[in-house]
Amino acid sequence: MKLSAKVEYGVRAMAVLAFYYQSGPFPLRKIAEQENISLKFLEHIFFKLRTSGLIFSMRGTRGGYMLSRPPAEINIGDIVRAVEGPITPVDCLSENGTDPCCHRKEGCLTRQVWEKLRDKINDVLDDVSLYELIDFKSTHIK
Repeated sequence: MKLSAKVEYGVRAMAVLAFYYQSGPFPLRKIAEQENISLKFLEHIFFKLRTSGLIFSMRGTRGGYMLSRPPAEINIGDIVRAVEGPITPVDCLSENGTDPCCHRKEGCLTRQVWEKLRDKINDVLDDVSLYELIDFKSTHIK
């Protein structure tokens, strides 16, 4: 299993916003340049992040994007779910549980392992905040 480029770039871009959180709005163009990400691709990702309420934009000469709340209150799981949707390692664990391809829900011998995997992935992603990412960088990379 591999996370998409959208997730990777979304987390990296959000970490940049967290790093500059106290400085006010940060231009998307600068994030794209700093992280070497296509501006068009980043625009698509930021649309999803904005729709999910994790960021907001400000227009004007000093405009850009900002986190909607402090970096300590946004975890990596929030970003992953905003960009990709619910974390489900197999289709039969979809949020609504009505995947038409799985009619074996009750008697499935493997479902418990997929549920456990989903829960562990969510636990790890929800256990790391943007603040922890930028705090780790500032204390370990000089």
